[in-house]
Amino acid sequence: MTASTLRTTGHTEGVRRPGRWLALSVLVLAVLLVAVDATVLGLATPFLSEDLKPSGTQLLWIGDVYSFVIAGLLVSMGSLGDRIGRKKLLLIGATAFGAVSVLNAYATSPEMMIVARALLGVAGATLMPSTLALIRNLFHDPRERSLAIGIWGAMASAGAAVGPVVGGFLLEHFWWGSVFLINLPVMAVLVFVGIKLIPESKNPNPGPWDLPSVALSLVGLIGIVYAIKELASHGLSPDAGVAALVGAGALTWFVRRQLTLPAPLLDMRLFRNRGFSGAVLADLLTILGLSGLVFFLSQFFQLVQGRQPLEAGLAELPAAVGAVTAGLIAGLVARRFSVRSVVAGGLAAVGLSLAVLTTLDQHTGYPLLGAALLVVGVGAGFAFTVTADVILSSVPKDQAGSASAVSETAYELGAALGIAVLGSIVTGVYRGFATPADVPSGIASAAHESLGGAVEASGALAPETATALVSAAQEAFVDGLRIAAGVGAAVLLATAVAAWFLLKGQKLEDGVEH
Repeated sequence: MTASTLRTTGHTEGVRRPGRWLALSVLVLAVLLVAVDATVLGLATPFLSEDLKPSGTQLLWIGDVYSFVIAGLLVSMGSLGDRIGRKKLLLIGATAFGAVSVLNAYATSPEMMIVARALLGVAGATLMPSTLALIRNLFHDPRERSLAIGIWGAMASAGAAVGPVVGGFLLEHFWWGSVFLINLPVMAVLVFVGIKLIPESKNPNPGPWDLPSVALSLVGLIGIVYAIKELASHGLSPDAGVAALVGAGALTWFVRRQLTLPAPLLDMRLFRNRGFSGAVLADLLTILGLSGLVFFLSQFFQLVQGRQPLEAGLAELPAAVGAVTAGLIAGLVARRFSVRSVVAGGLAAVGLSLAVLTTLDQHTGYPLLGAALLVVGVGAGFAFTVTADVILSSVPKDQAGSASAVSETAYELGAALGIAVLGSIVTGVYRGFATPADVPSGIASAAHESLGGAVEASGALAPETATALVSAAQEAFVDGLRIAAGVGAAVLLATAVAAWFLLKGQKLEDGVEH
């Protein structure tokens, strides 16, 4: 936070609102659920593939359209919360999230599932920035706020790893749609308790909500992410080029428009602060590494190593344990040492864990995988929590929604890119495997769509041929996973170095500058 902001808020920061911790417990329920929904499909993918029979491209869209839409709308929804009231937006979003979850659970085709996931993303976009902005207004004491953000960050990070555990339990007892129906009771509790406990807050002088800016941010972000996804999957193509041009053009127009509006949707001047920009970049790439790893290890544990869904989910639990533990102590550690050492160290930890996975094979033992997941969780918990604190502390309270939206956009864009970019690398390598000579062309085509498709298609073959087909498919999937892990490791380690320089001199309130 700047010195001038500290001076203007110095007296009010000491006020401690009664019931703030109870209110926080309700807010983190929403965060946990939105984060769980981003990864819970990882374990359900084989079952969903068998039932809806999506193509490989449709399967990727089912996996990542939720995060794409959230990323595209977060800035708009954060700004809307500043205007109409963050509590009001949170409760509307929670009600919509529960209702659309039913549509997801009972989808009957890949196209319906993609639309349902996109609508769930619209509802999710109303929840995430509201929760972080409300924390900024509930907790005025800087150290209390750091702990509250730590709990919030722990739930956001852990949700990515808890998703497979919850999904695994449900999939062993119910059908795949049950992973969405768990949203209903949680959202009901959030709405009922939230009405009583959460105080309303908004910008007292917000200005109008600029609809052209909303459209530009949505088109820009989705266009860029789609282009990256297409480039990673199929290389240079007209579709990818058009999407990149449209996305870049829309985002450029969005930025120029924000600089001319008296009440912008997002104050672009925030990015002139080197620490703010560095924190946003670190946010995005931390979650890219975490979500990409969790999503694909879910399939690796089930379809390559043959674990049951619940066992596969539990195998990923070390990531959640690491994220929660690190998130709770991140503020304390950043004050004891420095912001840049904690964030750069967290990024490096995620990068090194991904580098270890370049040694992966079909028979890699669990101790190595469990240790890698634990270190990823710890690194993500430290980096994500401290950067969220830096971002939120950088602005006055009346702009909390906009700042929260920036942090959340980085989170969701990271989750989308983790699945899209790393997933496209895995899919691209996977599709190149050679099928045994006696496999019919129709079955070979189905097998090349996805690993789940190969396992299912093999059921129509003679035992020896089926074993050869599945073995070749598993080997190709692991090859793709190794390459994706190597790319992810390089990106995370480079970002760790960048964060060390970008966050120089950055500190949390009441912290020690290093």
